[in-house]
Amino acid sequence: MLATRGPLAAASEGPQPSEMSPRDALDFLQAGNARFLTGKTAAPNRDIDRLRAVAPKQAPFAAFLGCADSRVPIEIVFDQGFGDLFVTRIAGNVAATEIIASLEFATHVLGAKVLYVLGHTSCGAVTAAAKAEPVPGQISALFQHIRPAVRAAKGDVTSAVRENVRLQAQTLVEASTVLSSLVAAGKVLVAGGIFDLESGRVEPVAVG
Repeated sequence: MLATRGPLAAASEGPQPSEMSPRDALDFLQAGNARFLTGKTAAPNRDIDRLRAVAPKQAPFAAFLGCADSRVPIEIVFDQGFGDLFVTRIAGNVAATEIIASLEFATHVLGAKVLYVLGHTSCGAVTAAAKAEPVPGQISALFQHIRPAVRAAKGDVTSAVRENVRLQAQTLVEASTVLSSLVAAGKVLVAGGIFDLESGRVEPVAVG
């Protein structure tokens, strides 16, 4: 009788993400979220041996622009571990200048093949931008990046979250000759999605 292999063995079969095409690397990410949804996570590359292995040099296969929300831990959502993902996080997942520079480094220097903008349901930053009420400190500095999505969605927050993912992905490419060149050469694939806080599912968003 054949032994049943666990999710860790299944996840490690075949080529590794660093050997994949950008499209296959994106599929690999989506498969990780599918494992997360079913509760059959492989939890790969999360031990001290993996950390020691990548300590001298990192080579993430995907780079993320995600929201800083504490409920959206990207490595867990996509069932990845140390050294797999280069993650930038900022409230409202907005493509600020420093974020763009970091993602240029992730793709051009480190070789990430997927550039992923991840929003989430019930986003506080998008909600605040839609309300446009007075806020303390520098919180309103985020609004200039999010308001175009709010306008396009006619004030509907749910639609604005989706539109914000699309517009921030567009900004990444249009504001960076480094990123646009990598995309044009087929070395990097730009993708988008929305993480549902209730279900845990990442719903793809067309950003092309």
